[in-house]
Amino acid sequence: MSAETSRRESHAVILLLAGGTLLRIAISGDFQRYVKVGLRPYLLVSGAVIVTLALLSLLQSLPKAPLIMWLVAHSTACRPPDPMIDEDGHAHSHGHGRFDVGWLLVVPMAVLLFVGPPAIGAFAASRSGTALTAAPDSPYPPIPAGDPVTMSVIDFASRAVFDSTHSLAGRHVALTGFLTKAPGGGFYLTRMVVTCCAADAQPIKVGLSGTLPSGAGSDAWVAVTGHLGTQTAKDPVNGAKIPFLVVTSAIATTVPSQPYES
Repeated sequence: MSAETSRRESHAVILLLAGGTLLRIAISGDFQRYVKVGLRPYLLVSGAVIVTLALLSLLQSLPKAPLIMWLVAHSTACRPPDPMIDEDGHAHSHGHGRFDVGWLLVVPMAVLLFVGPPAIGAFAASRSGTALTAAPDSPYPPIPAGDPVTMSVIDFASRAVFDSTHSLAGRHVALTGFLTKAPGGGFYLTRMVVTCCAADAQPIKVGLSGTLPSGAGSDAWVAVTGHLGTQTAKDPVNGAKIPFLVVTSAIATTVPSQPYES
């Protein structure tokens, strides 16, 4: 086996691992820790394309059965000449013994497959300002019927700060998020909001006044019920306004399948 063939097979294996990793996290749902839910079809298609390319590349290394020879001939007909192969078909390899940097791709794939980093939590949230920046007051659509009504953290916080119709007045709401320590004591109920993926995640913070589950601390996920309070605070990072929820009940909960809001 020539050095060029060996290198091609190695790259095909790396591609196969990359495509398989994409398919695995897309099918299992773990991708929601890193990107928006709506990107799942793109991950599936990308993973399938990468796996297909890897398998086609590996086919070129198999014994040249008639069908395989036909497939290889048609798949390489339009390929530009390989500078590593001379006119007589002999492969020339340069830089023997050098590390192939392509194998570095195996490291993040191994992390995703075997470690599974969690969604961004309190550590990052405490170092970023709440995403509710200054905006003019505006009317919001009516809140659905129910008591309490389940809302996203960003919807509650946005209505509390910007809704000129005061749609939260007299309403009980149910929110779910993780706890982030507030300056001077207490906790914020926090949820990370993403535009595309975890790389652009920003926190939405809601202050909590009331009793929380015993032993609950930073990064703990809780489901709380309550109503809008009159107290507000300024985010120490960017000075944005943080509304408060008066907690009437709270229980510990698990990380939801969709940890981010958008």
